[in-house]
Amino acid sequence: MNYRHSFHAGNSADVVKHSLLIALVRALQRKQGALTLIDTHSGCGLYDLDGDQSQRTGEATQGVLRIFADANPLLNDYRAAVQAVNVEAEPQLYPGSPRILAQCLRPEDVLILNEKHPEDARALRSAMRGTAAAVHERDAYELWLAMLPTRTGRGVVVVDPPYEQTDERARSTATLAAAYRKWAHGVTVIWYPLKDPATHWRWKEQLRTLGIPKFLTVEHWLYDRVQPGLYNGAGLFIVNPPYAFTQALPPLLEALRAALALEGHSGEITAEWLDD
Repeated sequence: MNYRHSFHAGNSADVVKHSLLIALVRALQRKQGALTLIDTHSGCGLYDLDGDQSQRTGEATQGVLRIFADANPLLNDYRAAVQAVNVEAEPQLYPGSPRILAQCLRPEDVLILNEKHPEDARALRSAMRGTAAAVHERDAYELWLAMLPTRTGRGVVVVDPPYEQTDERARSTATLAAAYRKWAHGVTVIWYPLKDPATHWRWKEQLRTLGIPKFLTVEHWLYDRVQPGLYNGAGLFIVNPPYAFTQALPPLLEALRAALALEGHSGEITAEWLDD
């Protein structure tokens, strides 16, 4: 699969991922002390929803545009983050995780971005011009380990692979295990698509064997029944989520589920500890 996020920017997976990232960082910032935010697969940083690639799939209509048509105040932080890169009331540009994280920065915080694809790395540097972000062009898994432990006492690593390679899950698992040994108290977020349930179940079992105690999995299922061979939704593995985040999660997830529900399907968003 030749994955380019410009085809999928602002879809339901982006909405859930970015809503939860904002809530997670805000929860960590309730405590004093600088944070280091690391995004290992940064992409281009900013996407044109009116562009040919986005228009070809139309996925934003089932994602970010649904949130802008919803009045639930629990979604205000996400809407504000998208609106911040737009002039018009209806979004024409979509901020990727780098621009979302940059908006969350306090003066003492650090943002480290990485994108291996040369063309996307150039676009990322352009999109992040004027921000405090450091941009790297390295292998994502090598950078993930190289940046740990963070120079600040606390931090978040966001891992958002394209899943183009068959070994992507294996590399994520092995790198997470090594990263946890170096940085057991750090927060790690790993995004993943929900396609083949059997493949996903095997991966969860492999992750469970790592013995990481605070390992939350949040999954957004678009359909009321699994659709074989289709994209069924997406999820996040979150290591060491802060208490304030997990306590505020249920109403936020319900707001997202209701806003993103497809016609004929109620959908489901679950949050469960991996060792349950």
